[in-house]
Amino acid sequence: MKSEEIKNIVKESYSKIAKNESSCCTCSCKKNEQEKIAKMIGYSNEELKTPGNLGLGCGNPIAISKIKEGDVVLDLGSGAGFDCFLASKKVGKLGKVIGVDMTPEMIERAKSNAKKHSFSNVEFKLGHIEDLPIEDETIDIIISNCVINLSPDKLKVFKEAYRVLKKQGKMYVSDIVLLGDLTNEQKNNPDLIAGCVAGAVKKDDYLSLIKKAGFKHNILNEDKEISKKQYQGINLESIKIEAIKNQ
Repeated sequence: MKSEEIKNIVKESYSKIAKNESSCCTCSCKKNEQEKIAKMIGYSNEELKTPGNLGLGCGNPIAISKIKEGDVVLDLGSGAGFDCFLASKKVGKLGKVIGVDMTPEMIERAKSNAKKHSFSNVEFKLGHIEDLPIEDETIDIIISNCVINLSPDKLKVFKEAYRVLKKQGKMYVSDIVLLGDLTNEQKNNPDLIAGCVAGAVKKDDYLSLIKKAGFKHNILNEDKEISKKQYQGINLESIKIEAIKNQ
């Protein structure tokens, strides 16, 4: 499947999520399911009081990050703004958080959440994570939650991340990686493409791409149990990584 086809499948799927066009029966049902998933992947009850949780992701990048007051933080694939709002509390008034997402509906929803809840140190930009609308060496910390696996060009994503980070800047990623092979049917399944599986690559390949982009990295955690809980037993894991710009 061509890159543009993959992107269109992902974009359409997340556009529907942003507009609340899911199969869940009621608003309360949706909220309960979203909170259940968020707790399962590492968010606390206190963090869940923050707006923007859509029950998406495969970990909690805020929990593993070393965000401090005054930092400029970038979220790759910011969705409705949940992780951005959590990060904004850590950077304080002296810092700033920027969310980038390719889905206009997600950007609008995130902006609405920011305005409604008075997050004045958060900004959202429409763009692709393979071609970030961010200037060189302006970011202290990058976070990303189960998004890079959706990109057809992961190396370009990591190269862009390297470009925008300041010297010794850090990237904290929670993502899905494969531990075995997918069938051709699985690779071309639209639901698995949008569901963070079909576009994922094997763990060693993922780490190799990070290194090829110029980063050194540390594996902080690996969650294999998530396969049974969220991915029907497919041979994969959620990996949490700290990537550090070498320069």
